[in-house]
Amino acid sequence: MRVAAIDIGTVTTRCLVAEVVDGHLTELDRRSVITHLGEGLSATGALSDAAMDRVAATVAGYLERARELGVEHVVALATSAARDASNAAAFTDRLSALGAVPQVIPGDREAYLSFLGATYDRDGEGILVADPGGGSTELVYGDASPEAGVTVRAARSIDVGARRMTERFFATDPPTLAELDAARAWAVAEFRPYFELLRGERPSVLVTLAGTATTMAAIDQHLDPYDPSKVHGYVLSGATVSALLAEFASVPLAERRRIAGLEPDRAPVIVGGSLVIETVMSLAGVDSTVVSEHDILYGIALDAAAGA
Repeated sequence: MRVAAIDIGTVTTRCLVAEVVDGHLTELDRRSVITHLGEGLSATGALSDAAMDRVAATVAGYLERARELGVEHVVALATSAARDASNAAAFTDRLSALGAVPQVIPGDREAYLSFLGATYDRDGEGILVADPGGGSTELVYGDASPEAGVTVRAARSIDVGARRMTERFFATDPPTLAELDAARAWAVAEFRPYFELLRGERPSVLVTLAGTATTMAAIDQHLDPYDPSKVHGYVLSGATVSALLAEFASVPLAERRRIAGLEPDRAPVIVGGSLVIETVMSLAGVDSTVVSEHDILYGIALDAAAGA
């Protein structure tokens, strides 16, 4: 089955076109655009017209590419920003008119699809998957095997994300130490109940998804241009995560935009995203994390093919 999976997040809008046969996935095309759908959402409670315009234009391009590649089935999912927005119905109506009928999915569904994608090429017990987005972070603990599939033991979608943190705490450019400390304390308080659910179990591995993690992996390897084959499976140490966070937080936005390997449009939220990852690693009790390019897009495609 040839499927197009579209993920409409708070910061990015992404699309994967893949061929899925008997549970095996082959990537045909993958695209990502930073659209900042959640820009200003914390203050207004609504999606701005400009943000919806950016997403609509991006999705229209994805649908055109999907038609060119002979896609049989399109699945478009909207996550945290759309869940929170008072005008989500107007947004989904707008995309439906383009031919993509988006589903605004609950956090637990987002968490499951992230885990399904992240464990596509991985098996074992006690796998913790973290998917830190712009508005929320999905944390999923479970097992995966080729024979039994995936078993989720604890899953939560927590409203801590790179853009949400940035808009709530970082009024100064660059953020002050007091702002960083306040953001960290908030993240710890929000995440801690999830880790208490694990009853002291230490994950066998932490797999981290999404743009902040892949950006950190690219910067640490001095990749120019970006090479997903070198990012996928790359191990980030806790020391590296903390060092990159310190680098990002020490310079103003204009200078951050010029950091090699960091997309300029991601620079406004990279401090928040990095702080989220550092906090998750600390609470999980791990000193490294594996970065994965296999993420919710894989989960969407695999799930769609299995249900066809």
